[in-house]
Amino acid sequence: MLNRFAVLPLVFLLTLSACKKLSFASSAQAANSPSPAASVAKATVAASPKTAAPVATNLPAKGGRTVVDQTAQVIIFCYHRLVDKIRYPGTEIRPADFEAQMKGLKDRGITVIGMQDFLAWRRGEKNIPPRCAVVTFDDGWKSQYEVAWPIMKKFGYPLTMFIYTEGVRGRLLGGGEAITWEQLEDMRDNGVDIEAHTATHQDLREGHMVTLVAPGAKKTRKKLTGPEYEQWLQNEVVGCKQLLEQRLAIKVNCFAVPFGSYNEHVKEIARNAGYEAMFTVYGQPLTFTSPLDSLGRYAIEANKPKVFEDAMKMIATSAGGASAVAEVGAASLSTQPADGETVRTALPLIKANISGMGQIDPGSVQMRVSGLGVVPAAYDAKTGTVAYQVTQKLREKSCTVILSAKSEGKKVEAHWTFGIEEGGASAVTPTPKK
Repeated sequence: MLNRFAVLPLVFLLTLSACKKLSFASSAQAANSPSPAASVAKATVAASPKTAAPVATNLPAKGGRTVVDQTAQVIIFCYHRLVDKIRYPGTEIRPADFEAQMKGLKDRGITVIGMQDFLAWRRGEKNIPPRCAVVTFDDGWKSQYEVAWPIMKKFGYPLTMFIYTEGVRGRLLGGGEAITWEQLEDMRDNGVDIEAHTATHQDLREGHMVTLVAPGAKKTRKKLTGPEYEQWLQNEVVGCKQLLEQRLAIKVNCFAVPFGSYNEHVKEIARNAGYEAMFTVYGQPLTFTSPLDSLGRYAIEANKPKVFEDAMKMIATSAGGASAVAEVGAASLSTQPADGETVRTALPLIKANISGMGQIDPGSVQMRVSGLGVVPAAYDAKTGTVAYQVTQKLREKSCTVILSAKSEGKKVEAHWTFGIEEGGASAVTPTPKK
């Protein structure tokens, strides 16, 4: 009897050890299998890898763990419709231009990898080449199946689809130009990664006007708050994930935010739903330490042809990858506007205090603002304050700021996103894919 009780503490310790999980922002669902890299600085949920193209060979290390190149860089592209005649240049691109861009990646030695390879690298589970790209398509248009996918197969590139579920043909917003469930099944069976993009593709923040759709009912516009908003948000973030998983028998671990409009509460709902990563449309080169809840993608549009070229210029050109970047949380910088805050002007004053970053090289301080690029921000070395008064109206409903500097010879970086509510920033109503 005494021996039996003596074994209990050992059993308890072993059980406790087995229950430890890697997590996205310290709370997400458990991995299907334990990660071999517990030393990753910002660990994530180790979801089961999906089918993807092979990438660089993993490097063995002591104890059977994988050593990954933490200086690699990744750019993620976001596309929508491929059409011969451009009618909506903000979301369309010609097939010939798309194919030329895919060839451009190959010609410049940028390796196209799958989304799950990118996330496995971030978990420290596998290596990737020094310079990589991930190609994604949003919404779920039939041209993605009929035009884009054959081009991707021609180059042997993996593909990720972000689907908003009510936009699938036959659903409430799925018209004749929408992708079908059968087409999605075909893509799934051939290795395409299918992920979530909400149910109805709208601004997810509380207090905004949304369009309510229901079977047999007219569309209604309404500003949702309180329990009614929470129920709607659950369906947008969680319900779309559940529908995709049930209808296609897949695991969904990525979430693309419509228009880049979200806040900390939306992040929390997504995290609790089991998403491993969240994506916006504010492009930036991604590193081993880029926050997984705000991964920027370059949105490629017919009316902004330079975006693709600028993205490829942003990624490091050296064969050894880019210098490692230390990420600093925006909350510690007393940013103005704060991350997730909504301001009432398209000409805001943008400020941050970077004294907590350490000994800053004054000449290295740089601020980038989505829609504007690098801006002439003023840095006060005495107070550690960086400030820029926006003089050109911000046109989007959401703005991302990237602030970088060198501290003791190393690059440090912080970024945050705030919303804009002004008469000029109109809400987007979901419409059927006619």
